[in-house]
Formats: sequence, structure tokens, C-alpha cells
Amino acid sequence: MDEYQKVIDLTEQLIVLAKEADAIYEEVRKDGEERDFYHEVKPFADRVQLACEQWEQRVKQWMKEAEFKHLFPQQIEQTAQNLTDVSVQAFFPKTSYKRFKSHVQSVLFILQNVKMESMRILAQKGKEDSAL
Repeated sequence: MDEYQKVIDLTEQLIVLAKEADAIYEEVRKDGEERDFYHEVKPFADRVQLACEQWEQRVKQWMKEAEFKHLFPQQIEQTAQNLTDVSVQAFFPKTSYKRFKSHVQSVLFILQNVKMESMRILAQKGKEDSAL
């Protein structure tokens, strides 16, 4: 698979995972009970962490090769860290609502920007390749 398409696919996967964490948090807050660490929290958090690590590495590498508008490596690092944190915090009802929602919103904002920029760069690359 094209390396750049893999970035887009991973970005879309992280968007789904961020929304899933948000839904889990809403359910956990409603129930008021923490979830089982080894059966629910850890497997989800491990899945998110692995995807974040792959995504962060690939996006930062691509940023060295192409010009991403309004996105910087520090934002990529922070987004991966925030999503990893959110993937654990979602399972605990005492997590601060405002802080959790703020992190999810910021993660989704950066992920959407990465997706849009990636698609823009690929489209531009496609035009350049077809002009040759």
C-alpha cells in the first residue's frame, strides 16, 4: 500500500477510535461505574497506543518530505499523547468532563486537519505526476 494512503487510513482509524472513546466515556459517566481494567481498558488503550505510534511516526516522516499547512510536528506528538490519555480516561467516570471533552475535541480537530492536508498533498502530487 502506498505509504501516504496508509497515513490517511491510520488518521481515519484514529478518528473512529477518538469517537469510540468519547462514546465510552458518555456511557461510563451515565452508569457511574469504572470498567474492568484488564478486560476493557487495557485492550482498548493498547489498540489506540499502537495506532497512535504508527500514525505519529508516519505523519512526522511525511512532514519532512512535504509541506503541511498549519500543522507542525509538535501538534502531531501532542495529538498522539492526548488520544492515548483519552483512551484510558474514557473508562473512569470521575474523569473531568470539561478536560476530557476538550482533549477529544482537540484530537479530532488535528486529525481532521491531517486528513484534509494529506488528501490535498496527494491530489497535488497526482496532478504533478500526470503532468509529466
